[in-house]
Amino acid sequence: MRIPSASRAQTVVGLDIEAGSVAATEVTTNGGVKLGRTAIAGLAPGVTREGEVTDPDALGAALKEMFAENKLSRAVRVGLASQKVMVRTMTMPRIEDDSELETAIRFQAADQIAMPLDNAVLDWQILDADASTSASGQMQVVLVAARRETVGGFVEAIRTAGLKPVGIDVAAFAMIRALAPELPAIGPSTPEVSYEERMAAAGGEGETAIPMPPARLFCALGDVTNLAVASGSTCLFTRISTFGMEGIAQRLSERRELTLEHSRQWLRHVGLVDSPEEIDGDPEIIAAAREALEEGVRKLADELRLSLDYYGTQDGAVAVEEIVFCGAGSAVPGLPEAIAGELGHAMRIGRPTALADLDAPDAARLTLPFGLGLDS
Repeated sequence: MRIPSASRAQTVVGLDIEAGSVAATEVTTNGGVKLGRTAIAGLAPGVTREGEVTDPDALGAALKEMFAENKLSRAVRVGLASQKVMVRTMTMPRIEDDSELETAIRFQAADQIAMPLDNAVLDWQILDADASTSASGQMQVVLVAARRETVGGFVEAIRTAGLKPVGIDVAAFAMIRALAPELPAIGPSTPEVSYEERMAAAGGEGETAIPMPPARLFCALGDVTNLAVASGSTCLFTRISTFGMEGIAQRLSERRELTLEHSRQWLRHVGLVDSPEEIDGDPEIIAAAREALEEGVRKLADELRLSLDYYGTQDGAVAVEEIVFCGAGSAVPGLPEAIAGELGHAMRIGRPTALADLDAPDAARLTLPFGLGLDS
């Protein structure tokens, strides 16, 4: 969702806001991509919850302080990762007239989106819009809908901080944008062809003779778990699970009477690789952290399995060959490997080359805001 502006800034700060922290990555795009300043700052409990802003004034104050201390550009693009944001891919007759297209999309959206459209902010993108012909006479449209209050909370906080919102994006799209272009091809070599070319090869009967390349499941392990299935850089499916690293930290916090920030630190310190006897620190906290992580692995694996099963029921679903992890949880030693092992999938840690000089925890946290800073 792009917010119109008189001039388009070349330098944009991607802003990812979670329950315990806010991460900012400054990106300049001008024929290439250049990483600028980065920052990660803590947030007080209760400022956000499950991808929603609950205290815009407090968030605005935190953003104002972080941007001033780190001398960040004031043009920002923020990511949404909430169950109140819906992404749907629709197939519909090709329409060339823009006004007719908007009317048709809004009409079909009423059947696709489980929220009143007068209380939603809508945006859409036509896939393979540059293809000249389509034997089927159809097109695919990615539709995004978000509740106005969800968008409004972020915009209010950004403006309270004295920042300029140049865009609001779906965080899952930014994750794919940050990681997919640098990943190697998977599966057998498949020619790069458009959706229309696939349909034409099938005679327009709805069965594609040319298969899409195998897909990947992108998984951002943050306060919530942000999931997206993509073939190449094309997003096919998204889902948000409200259980994530924050839920694991809360369990440890309650069991050992720790602050949430201390719990997060203990989870990174303990991980799932070294034996508890080899880890420095209070043995009882170490044991509790290991137990919380092991329980978290099982629950996260269940959430990913549920998402993959649901995605697999969709028409034209492409087989998922690999899981790519990013986000703060991907820097917890052994956690991504344990989740992938539960699912029986190949996996890799996704890190943009632009963040290669940062340490692993910072690069993990800044991956998603890096994608938000890229030109969408």
